[in-house]
Amino acid sequence: MSPLILVLTIVGIIVLITLFLYFIPLNLWFTSVVSGARVGILQLILMRIRKVPPSLIVNALINAIKAGLEVTANEMETHFMAGGNVNNVIKALISADKANIPLDFNMAAAIDLAGRDVFDAVQLSVNPRVINTPPVAAVAKDGIQLIAKARVTVRANIRQLVGGAGEETILARVGEGIVTTIGSADNHKEVLENPDKISKTVLAKGLDAGTAFEILSIDIADIDIGKNIGAELQTDQAEADLKVANAKAEERRAMAVAEEQEMKAKAQDARAQVILAEAEVPKAMAEAFRSGNLGIMDYYRMKNIQADTEMRDSISKPPSSNKKDDKN
Repeated sequence: MSPLILVLTIVGIIVLITLFLYFIPLNLWFTSVVSGARVGILQLILMRIRKVPPSLIVNALINAIKAGLEVTANEMETHFMAGGNVNNVIKALISADKANIPLDFNMAAAIDLAGRDVFDAVQLSVNPRVINTPPVAAVAKDGIQLIAKARVTVRANIRQLVGGAGEETILARVGEGIVTTIGSADNHKEVLENPDKISKTVLAKGLDAGTAFEILSIDIADIDIGKNIGAELQTDQAEADLKVANAKAEERRAMAVAEEQEMKAKAQDARAQVILAEAEVPKAMAEAFRSGNLGIMDYYRMKNIQADTEMRDSISKPPSSNKKDDKN
């Protein structure tokens, strides 16, 4: 046998052994048998074909069996092919079992596939989390604004993790409860003297309904006095009333000016008519002279009467008027 053929034969044997050990992981099978988590050779081969890492399933199954959990390799393989995190689910099941939290594989897998960290949720059930609310401003009935900050202690509600609302909903509901409690107070001093009234009122509303959390306590961390909203509103209302009154006064003034202008126009029109009528008098007198209806004596008699009338009018005027006439 030539050296080349010998080398090719050795390489071929090595490749066949590698492929054999890849598709038939005897070491994993032996490890599973020794650990008490029996996984058949055929199942390991099918895992390779389905592109499921056998080492991941076998190691997770060994951890579950050692922790006393009843989990099968088929369940974990199905969860992996669905896009789930097998190790995270097994860690969550072990942690929940040690903490006496009721959680089975199906529920943990559903929570994991829903996009939530199931292991973190279990940890949150054991160690509650404190959520600090942003400053919430509300106005009491006496018009004083109060700005409150609260600390909400929550723990995960495993049964509500799938489809339950998150932390944003908790914060919104707590803020709404704070606004309602402060707004219903007759005096802001009542809230400052008894801040626990806010906690009790808000906590009694059952704000964790439909959420993925259970509220354990609500503590008011700080309350500050803000603006006097009532006084500002009254000031704004007074300014608005003043503007309305000024507008109405300006409207009345404009109407009075318009009426005055209208009266002046009417008076000017009347004077114009009088002037026109007086202009017709000489014409009428000339026509009367020509027709013989008016004699010269009648004309002088009329002039005497007119002069006498003007004299009487001058005498009847008050002295101030006469002085003004003299100056003019």
